[in-house]
Amino acid sequence: MLKILIVDDHPVVVEGLKTVLSEYDCREAMTGAECLQILPAFSPDIILLDINLPDMSGIDLCKTILTRDKKIKVLAISYFNQRSWVTRMIDNGAKGYILKNATAEEIKEAIQEVSEGREHYSPEIEEIMTRKSHHDETFLTRREIEILRLIADGDTNVVIAEKLCVSPLTVDSHRKNLIMKLDAKNTASLIKIALSKGLIEIQDY
Repeated sequence: MLKILIVDDHPVVVEGLKTVLSEYDCREAMTGAECLQILPAFSPDIILLDINLPDMSGIDLCKTILTRDKKIKVLAISYFNQRSWVTRMIDNGAKGYILKNATAEEIKEAIQEVSEGREHYSPEIEEIMTRKSHHDETFLTRREIEILRLIADGDTNVVIAEKLCVSPLTVDSHRKNLIMKLDAKNTASLIKIALSKGLIEIQDY
């Protein structure tokens, strides 16, 4: 029986995946740290890995997992479909990328194909990957633009959280999303890229 580790911090998503994959031996981890703690004892065949975790990027976690055990097959599962995220997951060793709106049939198919050494990508992801990168458009929500401008002003997560009446963890999650969406290495490069794309203006910065 295949052993599958689901790494996702959304309980509803986890329970849904466990129901779909009930024929397999499934365990779950809510954070990257918990995932790394479970690995040695459980030794999963496949890891269904969310990209946006509360304590670290799933992209970085993918690389760490495969550094520890190259036999594990990582299948990314996310709401996000940006080309840069997909390519970074693949570069770090993921064997596939499916979206969280995938049907139960597609999820089962993805697990089967990855377990057999093949790759699997949701149809939408395949379409995105066939486009030339300069045709891609960066889509940011109104709240992400708002937080991007406050980051450019030099505000910390705590200050931004106070201004927007949200928690610092929510702001940090948005910051991580912005860095991944714009394929930035850190906050400084995030601002530079945002300026070059016209997402913020010089007077904002």
